[in-house]
Amino acid sequence: MSGHSKWSTIKHKKAAKDARRGKLFTKVIKEITVAARLGGGDINANPRLRTAVSNARGQSMPSDNIERAIKKGTGELEGVSYEEATYEGYGPAGVAIMVSVLTDNRNRTVAEIRNLFGKNNGNLGENGCVGWMFTKQGVITVEGEGLAEDKVFEAAVEAGADDVSTGDDVFEIATPPDVLEDVKTGLESASMKVVSAEIAMVPQTTVTLRGREAEQVLKLLEALEDHDDVQTVSANVDIPADEVERLSA
Repeated sequence: MSGHSKWSTIKHKKAAKDARRGKLFTKVIKEITVAARLGGGDINANPRLRTAVSNARGQSMPSDNIERAIKKGTGELEGVSYEEATYEGYGPAGVAIMVSVLTDNRNRTVAEIRNLFGKNNGNLGENGCVGWMFTKQGVITVEGEGLAEDKVFEAAVEAGADDVSTGDDVFEIATPPDVLEDVKTGLESASMKVVSAEIAMVPQTTVTLRGREAEQVLKLLEALEDHDDVQTVSANVDIPADEVERLSA
């Protein structure tokens, strides 16, 4: 079990301090729309849509907003057409970064992403330059307060998870992508509070950073996360919990 805070755990910790619900709603609505367009509007028959709607409800998004996003995806309501793209690059200290976006203007988005990398001591690379370092996985973050590690591990594995790691005040559960929702449901049935559940690109190995390099990497990752078209950001950075606390102060 890791005692360090990886990027998803870092995001959870910092989100408690500077949550931006408006941007979060925009990202979730885009995901719902695209999921409905690609797999249909039936939540029970569309796992990606089911996960997106579950995340929307977890963020207290009104049901009317969810329904409109689904109908825009299925074509019942007029809406913007988004396309998916993934960009790869390097941050300070050579940290590998993958950025998944949903955009209605690919040329504009790639120019803006390249600019964010450049302004924050990184550089956008070619497709495939870092992708080989990552594996697609389901990632579920569970609130850790009052929970025993063995209880979380037992519930997660029984529901189909691959692994459980500990952060500072959360547990991170890795799952095969196709059973993400099953594991999430199993954890919730065991009275555990799921903070987030998403399909993410998880690094096979990580680089541990402190001090100025850690601060620079976090600045770049936060800038990318804050972009309206960016859905997820993955990085092979591992920052010790005490360093995250210092940088979050």
